[in-house]
Amino acid sequence: MEKLQQIQQSIITSKELLRTHFNVKKSFDLAQSNTKKEVDNILEMQHKEIPVIPEIDYKSIVNGKVSFDEIANIKRRGALIIRNVFDDQQASEWNDEVGDYILSNDYFTKSVEREGMDQYFSQLKSGAPQIFGIYWSRPQMLARQSQSMANTKRFLNSMWNVSSPHGDEFDPNNDFIYADRIRRREPGDETLGLSPHIDGGSFERWTDPAFQKVYGSVFNGDLKSYDPWNAAHRTHTKEYKSPAVCSMFRTFQGWTALTAQGPSDGTLSLIPIANSMSYLLLRALQDDIAPDSLCDATPGRPLLISSDYHQDLLDGIVTIQDVNPGDTVWWHPDLTHAVADKHTGKDYSNVMFIGSSPQCKKNLDYAKRQTQNFILGKSPPDFAAEDYEVDFNGRFTVEELSDLGQNQMAL
Repeated sequence: MEKLQQIQQSIITSKELLRTHFNVKKSFDLAQSNTKKEVDNILEMQHKEIPVIPEIDYKSIVNGKVSFDEIANIKRRGALIIRNVFDDQQASEWNDEVGDYILSNDYFTKSVEREGMDQYFSQLKSGAPQIFGIYWSRPQMLARQSQSMANTKRFLNSMWNVSSPHGDEFDPNNDFIYADRIRRREPGDETLGLSPHIDGGSFERWTDPAFQKVYGSVFNGDLKSYDPWNAAHRTHTKEYKSPAVCSMFRTFQGWTALTAQGPSDGTLSLIPIANSMSYLLLRALQDDIAPDSLCDATPGRPLLISSDYHQDLLDGIVTIQDVNPGDTVWWHPDLTHAVADKHTGKDYSNVMFIGSSPQCKKNLDYAKRQTQNFILGKSPPDFAAEDYEVDFNGRFTVEELSDLGQNQMAL
């Protein structure tokens, strides 16, 4: 109760301070207008059956063939699909190997004993997805430490402006591994969706001093100056500690497809508007929101995007285009995303979650702790201590790390 009161007081104090700097109604009206224009453009593209999420091929990255127009579109949308990062046969083999790893180590029986340990998604109306607490399988580690993934992340990091003051505090050319889980969603499933949300911070986006600097121009009413790709202060944010809240700074969240999947397969949806945070931040400062509320943002949970407050933005949600095994999907850390309630396809919809987490002080601190858990086969520090893999046969070991992998694991 005392902690709850402290959180409520923190919200009240922060809102009172933020609201004194500018005309919150006028600024929100502008943010709302900008959002509606972007949504109208998305709806028009959908009507014309034009793919909304930008697509490029991995070879165009390696060959330096990504055009300025393509980069501008990626920055506008805050998301992209990169085709053929891995050979489709390789990705399909990894999918089979992960399945064998789960079954041969009796994961399903052991999961009953650990039920309820991971509460991160408990607030989302659609329930929890079919996420497996597996982090150290051979396919996951091989994909993470691959040169093609390193090249992909280097390209993604180039979207960010690291030349501004305080913007050079991460290395865009080198990455630390952030070990995340696996999704294996069976056809016909109707219970495992995720409502629209944003990871990487909820109420702290208004209350944390570093987040307030990240969004400084928004909170000063200077919306035109806000750049969602400015790296300044991003590596200094402090998230509320909770299982499955990411302690690393990720330039992009992402996943690698292990099976083919598309709009009918219970997969990812995005609101591809990179500058949507201005709308969300200012919405919570309006007069119709209670003084101790930030549109129901709750510490230690995802930031909910709901029809109660954010319908203007929700109108722009789109499901990703069809992807094949070996394709990767990426989205900006401030982008709203969701997983469909129902999988109406005929095959499994499987992915490995692999984001882009560049080398910096914040990420190094976490990487060192994560590596100690890796050596023991334990769940990474950010996640519920389910520790499935401590005695799993076939778990990837430190001896199997490449030179690149050792560097990415801070060894």
